[in-house]
Amino acid sequence: MNLRDLRYLLAITEHQHFGRAAEACGISQPTLSVQVRKLEDLLGIALFERTSKAVTPTPACDRLIGHVRAAVAETDAILAVARNLRDPLAGRLRLGIIPTLAPYLLPLIFEPLREALPALKVEPWEDQTATLLARLRAHELDAALLATEVIGSDLAARPLFDEPFLAALPPDHPLAAREVVAEADLAPDILVLADGHCLRDQALTACGRSGPLGDALRATSLSTLLNMVAAGYGTTLVPALAAGAAQDAGIVLRPLAARTVRTVCIAWRTRFPQRAASEAVGDVIARRLSGFAEGAAAGLV
Repeated sequence: MNLRDLRYLLAITEHQHFGRAAEACGISQPTLSVQVRKLEDLLGIALFERTSKAVTPTPACDRLIGHVRAAVAETDAILAVARNLRDPLAGRLRLGIIPTLAPYLLPLIFEPLREALPALKVEPWEDQTATLLARLRAHELDAALLATEVIGSDLAARPLFDEPFLAALPPDHPLAAREVVAEADLAPDILVLADGHCLRDQALTACGRSGPLGDALRATSLSTLLNMVAAGYGTTLVPALAAGAAQDAGIVLRPLAARTVRTVCIAWRTRFPQRAASEAVGDVIARRLSGFAEGAAAGLV
C-alpha cells in the first residue's frame, strides 16, 4: 500500500466515476483501474460497486475512507511542514472566500499579494461560510476569508478590517431623500439573500427584522439582490465593497444611522503548518483595506 493508491481511492470516492477520477489524478483510466484492483486484492475487500454508468463505494469503503483521508492529510502536513521550513512564504495557499466578498475584494488584493508574496500562489475558492469551514477542517482549504465569528478550538482567526453596511434604495424610494437612513426603517420591504449566506442574518439582525419573511425575495447572489433593488422591488443592506456595483446598477446608497459593520477575518487551522503564509496574506489585505471603513462611511467609495 502506498500514498499514491490512497489518493486514487479518495479521487474515485469523490467523483464516483473512474474516468473523471483518472483525469483528476493525471493518469489513464486503465492505470487507475489496475491500481485500485491491486489495492482491493491487498486489503482483501471490494471497495467499489461498478456499473457502466457509475461507481459506488461499498460499505467497507465507507468504513475505511475516514482513515484514508486522515492518512493523506497527515502526509500532506509532513510535506507542508518541510516546505514551510524551507520557505514559509512559498508554495500554494488554498484560500476560501464568501460570495458576498469575493467579487469585490479579490480584484483589490491580487496585485498587492503578487507584489508582496511573489513565491506564494494564492488559489481562491468561493463558497458559503458553512461549506468553507467544513472544507477548512477537512484540510481541503488552508485558510478562509469570512465575515462571521469563528468558533472552535481547532480554528484560529484574525480580524482584518471592518466593512460598513450601506442602505441600498431604489431611486424613487421615500428613504432615498434622506441623508442618513435608520436600519429599522429598511425592515418593512428589505430583500435578503437565501439561507446559508451570513449577509442574510446580518442584514435581518441590523434591521431588527424577525419572524418569517413570507414570499419575500431570497436571492442566491448579491448581484441578483442589487438588480431587484434597482428595479424597485425593495431595499437591502449592501457591504461597502460592493458600493460601486450598486451605483452602477442605478441604486441610491445612504449611510446607516447606527454605522453597522461586519468584521472580515482570515481563519486557519490551529495546527496548520503554514500559519506564517496565512498571517502574511492577512497583513497584505489589512494594509490594502486600511482606512476603508472611514472612507466608505463618508461616501467615498
